[in-house]
Amino acid sequence: MPLETGTRLGDCEILSVVGAGGMGEVYRARDTRLQREVAIKILPDSLSGDKDRLRRFEQEARAAAALNHPNILSVYQFGSTDAGAPYVVMELLQGQTLRERLMTGALPVRKTVEYALQSAKGLAAAHDRGIIHRDLKPENLFITRDGVVKILDFGLAKLVSGDASQNTMTALGSQAGTVVGTMGYMAPEQLRGQQVDPRCDIFSLGAVLYEMLSGKRAFQGSTPADTVSAILKEEPPEISETGGKIPPALTRIVQRCLEKEPAERFQSARDLGFNLELLSTSSSGSGSVAVVEPIQPRWSLRWPAVALLLIATIALVYFATHIRKPMSSSSSPVVLRRLTDFVGMEEFPALSPDGRSVAFTADVSGRRQVWVRLLAGGTPLQITNDEADHQSPRWSADSASLLYFTPSAEASGQGTIWEVPALGGAPHPIATSLSGGDLSHDGKRVAYLRASEGNVELAVADRDGSNARAVTRLQNDFNYTN
Repeated sequence: MPLETGTRLGDCEILSVVGAGGMGEVYRARDTRLQREVAIKILPDSLSGDKDRLRRFEQEARAAAALNHPNILSVYQFGSTDAGAPYVVMELLQGQTLRERLMTGALPVRKTVEYALQSAKGLAAAHDRGIIHRDLKPENLFITRDGVVKILDFGLAKLVSGDASQNTMTALGSQAGTVVGTMGYMAPEQLRGQQVDPRCDIFSLGAVLYEMLSGKRAFQGSTPADTVSAILKEEPPEISETGGKIPPALTRIVQRCLEKEPAERFQSARDLGFNLELLSTSSSGSGSVAVVEPIQPRWSLRWPAVALLLIATIALVYFATHIRKPMSSSSSPVVLRRLTDFVGMEEFPALSPDGRSVAFTADVSGRRQVWVRLLAGGTPLQITNDEADHQSPRWSADSASLLYFTPSAEASGQGTIWEVPALGGAPHPIATSLSGGDLSHDGKRVAYLRASEGNVELAVADRDGSNARAVTRLQNDFNYTN
């Protein structure tokens, strides 16, 4: 039975009913002690007689209350009504849920990236405290009138019996064999009742991100069984097929979130947020990554002598006009800023052409792996994660992918050039039995060193490794590096 206006719950006085549903009733109330308006959610009476559930609810409420983050709904206190029904006192929000916003169709790309980034930041804060949402969906993402995303109902979904009409399946705990979440947004491991970790929230956010971009659900069957089958076995339709113009980088982010295997997804909400940050810092206004073309020499590889002569001339002019002159007193001092703090050696730094990121290698695990860090800040993103030893990352002209060199195990100086998306993903080989490598300015060709009949050749090939040809044969009396 709904509570009447004026009913008191602790320090709070009920003002009006906000809404009701399978998750309980929500009231607008006033905290008479702190003189502020709050929201109170009263959970179903079915929980009032279960001491174990009440104990777990209290633990979850305490954990949620400890999540002091701007993108997570603040929980102030909890208690029980005179009838024994548990309730939580939360901040009162003004705005609408993401589900209500999606009723009008897909969101603009920039707004989608903004909301997804805020959601990822909120999830990262929760995951850092060992809390997994398990039921992330548009209904649990609230957009305030100021455009701030608030994640709702942390830890509540696994405590409350679901509404069958909403295709919600719930159970206590997070151990293997239980299922918690909402069909259509649940990760495959959730549907199988397997042990879950924070990566299940990554999948759910990916499904939400897909829906924001397309206006359609990523997985939607005519029956609950069809939806389960789609999540376990099928890939969602390409976002580009839904009619919207989506930046390729954003499409790759969605695809990686929705990988069936947890190991293939972003490994943390921070990693996901890092990649979304790359898009959100775009100044193009379209949510795509703006590319600033680097200034590079355009001479042909056929004229190495001319190139060397030109470089020498430029160097002499620079030294004659700059080095010999005393530095002006008005010159700005050079400021050094540390970008990495791994335990181990970081090598081969490479600045992206758009000036936003730096790629490098680090031997954190005993093997040199490729990493990328956003210059604006944030946690470095690990691009490769295998048993090989990688070197010399190079950026493509559009900053969308990386090339790197992997020496062979025989220590012959030869190896393989690989290409991988800058956001991470499956690398593919470009050429083998060679040393080093770099992309041409237009990104269509790759130059590298290779052994041929006991000599070293400078060769070029198309980006996919085809149409390889020698440019010049180098002298064996010298050592060469890229």
